[in-house]
Amino acid sequence: MRWIAYAAGTLVVLLGGAAGYVYAASNSKADREYDVPLQHMAISSDSAILARGKHLATAITKCVECHSDDLGGKIMIDDPALGVAVAPNITTGGVIANYTDDELVRVIRHGVKRDGRSVIIMPADDYQHLADEDVAAIVAYLRSVPAVDRTSGQTMLRPVGRTLVAANILPLYVAERLDHTRIAPSMMVADTSLAYGEYLANVGGCTGCHGPGLGGGPIPGLPPEAPPASNLTPTGLSKYTDEQLETILRTGGRPDGSSVKQEMPWRYTALMTPLEMRATIKYLRTVPRKEFGTR
Repeated sequence: MRWIAYAAGTLVVLLGGAAGYVYAASNSKADREYDVPLQHMAISSDSAILARGKHLATAITKCVECHSDDLGGKIMIDDPALGVAVAPNITTGGVIANYTDDELVRVIRHGVKRDGRSVIIMPADDYQHLADEDVAAIVAYLRSVPAVDRTSGQTMLRPVGRTLVAANILPLYVAERLDHTRIAPSMMVADTSLAYGEYLANVGGCTGCHGPGLGGGPIPGLPPEAPPASNLTPTGLSKYTDEQLETILRTGGRPDGSSVKQEMPWRYTALMTPLEMRATIKYLRTVPRKEFGTR
């Protein structure tokens, strides 16, 4: 009995030590501060700029997908093991009321909040590619959206979530993985060129979900049961015509009558202009072939 008691006591000490390490390591990632200089941009309230910002926030960068159509925020994940992930209210009735325009530019491009700490989940990886004029248009639009008086609570990690973060399995803190020295273009010409198609694929989340090489497969950071992203290289798209691909992106419906996974944000890609649609599809046709799952 004495040996059993020793063993039990040792186990309790080990578990306590492991729990303490996980708690400290996950807190360290959350509390890390990033010294990313502010970049000044002139923000215009011109009606054409606001319209451009709305289109970008809705159809391209899809801010509305996580923050709700009114941008008032919502609970994205509430998992009993992982934790709660909240997309905050990004109207002037919410968090951005305390941000300067330059701080908003930094959080969009670098995932760094005004206190220097990292945001979670937000795809700043994709938004680093945004041209200066497009970032400025998004900031201008966010300032113009009617204020929403809604709070969805606070993001919090539960034990499994903390363990995965501490073990570097769950890449939750966006700023940690970004190259903060990257220089984005000042502007992009909106045309049907491959260059513009690649730009849209990057800032629009194609590469974020389907991988840098667009080969698809399990999406890092999502639970194992989450559906994998499809192969968007010619290997996966060769069975579709350009017209059929556009129909999928506008309706979520395939030629055989089936529907794409609900995680695919076709409700927002449906709002892309014909020019944007052509440029994106044209670019996807030209990327190197990859096997499914190679991202």
